[in-house]
Amino acid sequence: MRFDNKKVLVTGASRGIGRAVALQFASAGAQVAVHYRSDEVAAAETLAGLAGAGHIRCAGDVADAAAAQRIVAQAIDGLGGLDILVNNAGIFEAHPIDEVSLATWQAAWQRTLAVNLTGPANLCWCAVEHMRSHGGGRIVNVSSRGAFRGEPRCPAYGASKAGLNALTQSLAQQVAPLGIFVGAVAPGFVETDMASTVLQGPQGDTVRSQSPLGRVARPEEVAHAVLFLASAGAEFSTGAIIDVNGASYLRS
Repeated sequence: MRFDNKKVLVTGASRGIGRAVALQFASAGAQVAVHYRSDEVAAAETLAGLAGAGHIRCAGDVADAAAAQRIVAQAIDGLGGLDILVNNAGIFEAHPIDEVSLATWQAAWQRTLAVNLTGPANLCWCAVEHMRSHGGGRIVNVSSRGAFRGEPRCPAYGASKAGLNALTQSLAQQVAPLGIFVGAVAPGFVETDMASTVLQGPQGDTVRSQSPLGRVARPEEVAHAVLFLASAGAEFSTGAIIDVNGASYLRS
């Protein structure tokens, strides 16, 4: 897959899946806007590792509606356009209903939905506003296996990703006539900083054994699915949600 001269915004690209996505797009010829919230050092490391030239950094909290608008504007101004948006930024925090206070419960829901669902929705609006008058584009949302199987200790996370799936499919139907195609990837556990506490803890072996491969995904494997959905020739896959969980959870 080649993305020569395509302009790509990847949120949460300072590490993990986002960094792998940015690296693969750049290696395929794209110019990439590396988004980060606060870790400027990690974002600089991602930027330094990108093949080719013309890449930029842009900062902001996707949970803030005004910041989301600025992030897209920075990407468009810095890259000279926007062809592909990858909504990867997200948070994952435990708040089991029978173990936390009401205040903690409410705060977890507010934070998680703001970052994982409302933020991507705002970024999508801003991206579509540009893409509809510039020949179309692609949007790929990074969802989760938890949207389908549930997240008992992190219910807001599971709900936010289920909502992101619904957003993906709703937009796919609405904006296809505009030449904009929307899809999602739904990983299980991935070797990232966000999952390291679980994977390196007493439950790590149990998590790895959920897949017949005996391991969790590498960020590069999730990135490969993202690039497929963003590629020329994948238009008729609009609305698709691709599982990247090593057969650890199979849905009908």
